[in-house]
Amino acid sequence: MKKTSLILLSLLLCLSCDKYGVYEKFVSIEGQSWNSSSILHFDVNMADTSQAYDVLLSVRNTGNYEFSNLYLFVTAHSPNGSFVRDTVEIILADEHGKWLGKGAASVFTTYHPYRKNIKFPLRGIYTFDIEQAMWIKDLKSITDIGLRIEIPVSQR
Repeated sequence: MKKTSLILLSLLLCLSCDKYGVYEKFVSIEGQSWNSSSILHFDVNMADTSQAYDVLLSVRNTGNYEFSNLYLFVTAHSPNGSFVRDTVEIILADEHGKWLGKGAASVFTTYHPYRKNIKFPLRGIYTFDIEQAMWIKDLKSITDIGLRIEIPVSQR
């Protein structure tokens, strides 16, 4: 029994490996209520300036989220202090109210392309600041926000 369990666990770990993801992190929203003044920070150490990457934003929401979309302010800071600020809309449900993300129980995860096929020009720490921009002080039913950086599909 132990040997079978060990083999299954090893197989599961091998299958869950992601050789194309360079960075992925989720930040949990305390109490599933995201205050408009709460800024989430993601620090990414980029060492390879020759490789192109895709940057994706990740949202986990419950089935109780009252909107079909989510607006975010995203500010990307480079190691030299320069920054770019964007407003991003992420569609979470279709026109019929069906959640577009992959679901587990009552939580749905959506990945949204933020920047595609970009090169980071400098080595060092890039900081991505993400804040909700829904004009509601406390946005309910958002459980986690994430950032993923991966090698583009065209280069795999």
